[in-house]
Amino acid sequence: MARRAILVWPDRRLRTPAAEVARVDDAVRAVWADMIDTMEAMPGVGLAAVQIGVMQRLAVVDASETRGQAVRMANPVVRHAGETLCTHEEASPCLPGVSARVARPCAVTVTYLDETGAPAERAFAGLWAVSVQHQIDHLAGRLYVHRLSRVRRDMLLKRAARG
Repeated sequence: MARRAILVWPDRRLRTPAAEVARVDDAVRAVWADMIDTMEAMPGVGLAAVQIGVMQRLAVVDASETRGQAVRMANPVVRHAGETLCTHEEASPCLPGVSARVARPCAVTVTYLDETGAPAERAFAGLWAVSVQHQIDHLAGRLYVHRLSRVRRDMLLKRAARG
């Protein structure tokens, strides 16, 4: 399909919750295809539709070593989060040049509509779990920096704004 431009902070769309997807159709599948092409070009392990200016609750995640295993999700919701937290260095092309260590549950169970439009439930662990949660945050109008202290967040946002 095609690579899409990534929105950069402080674009207001990055702070706006995305709309629910009514049904999975060819238009949604085309957006997913563009998202995968965009994610692979970054390179990254996940992408939320809002990052490319599509204000729908769509995400793709591929934390596999071999790539080509992208999970396509519409309306993803964390249904269960493990109690054990893992800390990973997180970044986003929406905040170029900065990253931070963020603690999130090491394992989550997520429900979503799959590429056929059928309800699905899947357990994710490790980097997969981190990426899924990161994308769901984007769909809610939050970035990983919103999980940091105000001082740390403000410092990173200022650094990203300077480029």
